[in-house]
Amino acid sequence: MKGYVHLYTGDGKGKTTAALGQAIRAAGAGKKVFIAQFAKGQPFSEARVIDQLLPAITIKQYGLECFILKTPTEMDREVARRGLNELLGIIRSDEFDLIILDEANIAIFYNLYTAEELIGVLQQKPESTEIVITGRYATQEMIDYSDLVTDMVEVKHYYQKGVVARKGIEY
Repeated sequence: MKGYVHLYTGDGKGKTTAALGQAIRAAGAGKKVFIAQFAKGQPFSEARVIDQLLPAITIKQYGLECFILKTPTEMDREVARRGLNELLGIIRSDEFDLIILDEANIAIFYNLYTAEELIGVLQQKPESTEIVITGRYATQEMIDYSDLVTDMVEVKHYYQKGVVARKGIEY
């Protein structure tokens, strides 16, 4: 079966959630899944449950603390670049049927690595490997490279009423 490159972007909520749903579907079909979370280093709820209950899914974070409200440091860049390099080996290994690059677009937006560097890694994917890339601010290069692009549009969000991220719902 031919594998495709999916891109979930936009200002709306649900990009990571959709990718995680795809991971669960693939694992349920007996496929091996690798999730690389860029720009995330905090203990998100999905990482805990995956580690505890879903042995077909491997999840690894390539980020430190959240920098979204400040400027990324050189260490943030180093961790992301190290992750991109490790991801190249994972893709070339052909060990996983589905590989998710969570917040890979955000990493590009914050100059942790470039779209060209990420595309260079993606070009190494085996024919049958499915790739899902998430994160707002997708570049035109990433949109053009992808086979499927979903733009999640925010119509209304309770953040606008001052609701902060809630454990188990947003993280």
